[in-house]
Amino acid sequence: MSKTAVIIGAGPAGLTAAYELLDRNSGIHPIVLETTDRIGGISCTIQHNGNRIDIGGHRFFSKSDTVMDWWGKMMPLQGAPARDDIVLNADKPYVAGGPDPEKTDRLMLIRERISRIYYLRKFFDYPISLKAQTILNLGIFRTMVAGFGYIWSQIKKRPNEKSLEDFLVNRFGVPLYRMFFEDYTEKVWGAHPREISSAWGAQRIKGLSLSKAVLSALKKMLPGGKDTDLRQKKTETSLIEQFFYPKFGPGHLWETVAGDIREKGGEIRMQQKVVELHVEGGSVVAVTTEGPDGVRTRIDCDFCLSSMPIKDLITAVRGVEVPPALRAIAEGLPYRDFMTVGVLVNKLKIKNETNIRTVNDVVPDTWIYIQEREVRLCRLQIFNNWSPYLVKDPNTVWIGLEYMCAEGDDMWVQSDQQFIDFAVNELASIGVIDKADVLDTCRIKIEKAYPAYFGTYAEFDRLRDWLDRLDNLFCVGRNGQHRYNNQDHSMLTAMEAVSCMIDPSLSRKALWSVNTEGEYHETKKAS
Repeated sequence: MSKTAVIIGAGPAGLTAAYELLDRNSGIHPIVLETTDRIGGISCTIQHNGNRIDIGGHRFFSKSDTVMDWWGKMMPLQGAPARDDIVLNADKPYVAGGPDPEKTDRLMLIRERISRIYYLRKFFDYPISLKAQTILNLGIFRTMVAGFGYIWSQIKKRPNEKSLEDFLVNRFGVPLYRMFFEDYTEKVWGAHPREISSAWGAQRIKGLSLSKAVLSALKKMLPGGKDTDLRQKKTETSLIEQFFYPKFGPGHLWETVAGDIREKGGEIRMQQKVVELHVEGGSVVAVTTEGPDGVRTRIDCDFCLSSMPIKDLITAVRGVEVPPALRAIAEGLPYRDFMTVGVLVNKLKIKNETNIRTVNDVVPDTWIYIQEREVRLCRLQIFNNWSPYLVKDPNTVWIGLEYMCAEGDDMWVQSDQQFIDFAVNELASIGVIDKADVLDTCRIKIEKAYPAYFGTYAEFDRLRDWLDRLDNLFCVGRNGQHRYNNQDHSMLTAMEAVSCMIDPSLSRKALWSVNTEGEYHETKKAS
């Protein structure tokens, strides 16, 4: 008789775990439980009136060959021009024998990555660098102050980097930190950088500094200086210039994986919220779910993989006493909630002043970081540039306005129309659109989208140690580990968990080491 694994969450971690259990012929039957009606977690794709929204923007790029090969098995790279490639007569490294995006859906596109900062109503490189255009935009005085500030930060570094502020000042200097990081970070996380652990920087931008950004820009000007490898193994993560992308967005890939799981005999049960985790003798023996109709169902299991928020997981534990101090740590773990406002417009007010050709001469950015202090908007996505197939009418521009917030705050509680009006007014106020060009809008809310690195986070290891004593519980993914993982990191945690389930002699250390040791993503894993 086969064993059963209950997998909480149908995001990248949960679906990867289910697929791996089936693909490796483990003899373990996966039952995936998803609270919402969406596949893919935050890596879902949401449709609105024929247009598609990518929540958060997901570049399919990893320094892990395991992940890149896994994605390639699910969706091969394009072998012919996509819709916009045809219009632009683009010269891309199409894969010989690969599928044609105009004829096939199950494939990855090869996309150019352009991201910039919008500040002082001007565009700056992301990451920031002291190139000629930066100097022109900032002006000589600001540039001199920034340059001397950076030099001083290298002469007199802050010892014992404890906060994100320490981390950023040591790599960019105080003036650039105050211009481009301090206010923006507080807008995104709802906390000042000095209150956020430096672990956030160590995981997200560990290899990045002003010197590396400048050297990278100079290197590209030299013959052979550009990394032509499609996988860009030699390029710093924050500096990559191209990535792979499913034809209809990230949810397209995860919906495809979900279909494969079902075909292989796995189960995916939607709109089933896990409300109880039953523990006996140091093991999880069952979970109880609650459906939208309020009906509760108990599911017995031999293994439990959880990608649900740690705060909710601890609340759900039954049959064993969670020490009050650990409950307090779980309760104090902070999250940032997320809202996207989709806005369809006839055209943008900002102009394409680059030498990059685009359809209808739209600015070429996939996303734009909004550094203007007078608005609460954090980032702007231009979905036309992610994939032409996300947009119903190629003569329109489909954009996503991203806001970080807290459930129950003044932005969260506004009605959809109230907040849409607020967001559109913000975008018009900084000169990105004209309100008269707006054709359609929508708002999407995502709870607990980003685990944050303040509050009781510094004590998280105590909670982790207690969870690891449950011998058949494996915490995976972004919320499951309370770690700001990319989707490839989340997938790797799932793969490690499956390996531990198949071979109980394996240590869980590798599971928790993903995206902490530097070997899984920002630095290529040594062979």
